This record gives sequence, C-alpha cells and structure tokens, in this order.
Amino acid sequence: MTARILDGKELARQIEENLRAEIATFIGIVKRRPRLVVVLVGDLAASASYVKSKRDAAQRVGLDAEVITMPITTDTAALVALVTRIASEEHAPADGILVQLPLPAHIDTLAVLGAVPPNRDVDGFHPENAGLLSQGRPRFVPCTAAGVQRMLIDGGVETAGRCAVIVGRSDIVGKPLALLLASRGRGGDATVTLCHSRSTDLPAYTRQADILIAAVGRPHVITAEMVKPGAAVIDVGINRISALEGGSRLVGDVDFNAVREVAGWISPVPGGVGPMTVAMLLSNTVLAAELRLGKR
Repeated sequence: MTARILDGKELARQIEENLRAEIATFIGIVKRRPRLVVVLVGDLAASASYVKSKRDAAQRVGLDAEVITMPITTDTAALVALVTRIASEEHAPADGILVQLPLPAHIDTLAVLGAVPPNRDVDGFHPENAGLLSQGRPRFVPCTAAGVQRMLIDGGVETAGRCAVIVGRSDIVGKPLALLLASRGRGGDATVTLCHSRSTDLPAYTRQADILIAAVGRPHVITAEMVKPGAAVIDVGINRISALEGGSRLVGDVDFNAVREVAGWISPVPGGVGPMTVAMLLSNTVLAAELRLGKR
C-alpha cells in the first residue's frame, strides 16, 4: 500500500482562486479591498518567513496586507496599545488583525491576543471565538485546525464514527481541532482522543486511529509501527534539521517515507498543512470583512 498524498498546496491554490472572485465582488460593492494587518515582534527568522508567506498570499488574492514590525524590546503594554490603535483606525480600517506567534518570553501573550477585537480576530485565538467554537457555533476557527479539517473533507476521508487521535494539545492546533472533529456535521462526528506529553504508551493510542494528526513539533516522532494500516495521517509539524549534504531541510513530525507505505492518506512536509494554514487565514479575513459590513 502506498498512501494517497493530501496535497495542501494544490487545495490552497483552489481556495485562493475562489477567494479572488469573492474579493472582486466585495471590492465592487464596498469600493475598497479587505484589509489584513499583521504585527511582527522581533526578527525571528521563522516568524519573518511565515509573515512573508501570508503577505504574498494576500497580495495574490487581492487583499490589502500591511506588516507592522516592532523591536524585540517591545513590552506588553506597548503591544496592547498598538493593537488597540490598529483596531480604532478609521481611515484605513483593518478587517483582520493578526499578531504573529510566538511572542518573546517577556510579553504576556494572552493579554495581547485578548486586545484583538473578537470580530477582527482572524487567527481565532480570542477567548470569545474559542468559546463560540466550543459551543459548536464557530465564527473564526484557528487557521491550522480549519485547514486540517478542510484537507480531510477534500481528500474524501470519512470522519463520522471514525477514531481520530491528535498528538499535541496546543490552543493553536490540538484543542480546536479536537472540537472540530467532534462537532456535528460534515468533517466532524468523530470519536476524538487528544494525546500529549504526559500520555503513557502513545503507540497504543495511535495504532487505533483511523485519522492520526501529529502536531507536537518533534521530527519523525510518528513511525510506521505507530500507524494503523489504511489510516489518514496529517502532519502538522514543521521541523528544521541538518541535512547530510550540509545546510538544513524541513521535515514533519511523521516519518513520511516509512509511514506512506502503511497509511491510506498522508500529508507531506512541506506542501501539506502549511499552505492550508495561510489559505484559511485569507478566508477568515474575507469573512471578517463581510461580517463587519453585514455582507455575509
């Protein structure tokens, strides 16, 4: 058995194509482009790279995207004040506001995320949006979790009644994804197990999974022996490791070459969940613009 590849890059391209048409309609009615403002603190290379990919994708679909860079010495109060100012601007209204994570250790991340108005929280991290998701009436779903669910739906992976195991309990991926997969309706109705660093005998859980999602940030932690034959395996991890020929390369949390011979579906790294995260951010931004103007 060789697994079917869940091509996040191609699916993201299709989503962008649909968004371009939706944005063109929005511009025709409102006479301006939906606007996304991204706040980046410091010069962490990985964060800068992620922000660039988001800005480039926004430009491809016709969004107005601005990146505001703050020095790493910025404190919590200054960052909260910046987010508040962005939200209050009327001459160039921000439909979506995103604070790139992770923030430096001296900044209170929850305080900053809480300063983003919930109707512009396109990352889906505000407590109000998290609460709506937990009640089964989501407004903005965290982008990576939404992207994973969309990949499963598009790939024809049945979730209803299936055993889904998520390895990783972060607020960004694991927890919201567990809520999505357990929710009623398309892409949901799964029986979900959420594993983490304190789970004992992890392989005993993963081998039961019809759907296995790895989101722990540890290279190749999921091996072929841990995967049920025919399972759908989604790799959220992005890890940079040294390459034999020098330099470095990106790998996921899943041992891709070995697992693809056991699984029924598998997502690659890169080219899997990463592009979908960006695509769902664009989708959330368009939704925010439409909701704010009463067009959705």
